[in-house]
Amino acid sequence: KDAMTLQWTAVAFFLYAEIVVNLILCIPFISARRWRSVFSWRIWSWLSPYWNKCFFAIIMALIILFIDAVREVQKYSGPEPMQDAKVNPTLYDHVYMKLFRAQRNLYICGFSLFLWLIMRRVVTLLNQVAISMENSEGLQAQMDNAFKAAKKHQEDNQTLKAALLEEEKSMSASKQQLKLEAEKLTGQLRAAEEAVRKSNAEVEAMRRQAKGLAQEYDRLLTEHHQLQNLQTAEDKKDQ
Repeated sequence: KDAMTLQWTAVAFFLYAEIVVNLILCIPFISARRWRSVFSWRIWSWLSPYWNKCFFAIIMALIILFIDAVREVQKYSGPEPMQDAKVNPTLYDHVYMKLFRAQRNLYICGFSLFLWLIMRRVVTLLNQVAISMENSEGLQAQMDNAFKAAKKHQEDNQTLKAALLEEEKSMSASKQQLKLEAEKLTGQLRAAEEAVRKSNAEVEAMRRQAKGLAQEYDRLLTEHHQLQNLQTAEDKKDQ
């Protein structure tokens, strides 16, 4: 009887400890990241190889105690104990006391098992939330970097577009200037061709004039020789 009382007292204290731990885990101003830092302590890594074994061992113990409590409830709530309690009024309080203790033990064990599973789930969810927050912060940082890179790329594109537009304007002005210079050079080339043509015409005219002068000179020279020959012939006759 004392062992059973000590056993259910331990289960009750275990239930109270679970309630306190779950309440602490559900405190709103303690963030999931802080809990993750707590769960990352070296003592937990040292206890991690034994954690699963301890978890399932406590579950098995609580299930066994729960089944025992259900058996006790069924035992004292059955028709036979109730009939004995009605026949013997002195047993009435004793039977209902046993039934109350069995029901109390059933509730304590059931809630202990339930809160044990809830506590493990809460710890798992806190770790997952902390990891999700870290991943979301990493993704947010990547998105910020991508946004900054896209903004810088857009600014570079605008700068490049402005530079290309300025260069296009400069090239258009240079092209216009080159066109004017080409037209000027074309005019100068035409003037030079016209000058060369005139020079060739003058040279041709001078060549013809020189040829005519040469022919005239030859004719005069021939006439001079003829007159000289006639003068010589007359001088010989006079002698």
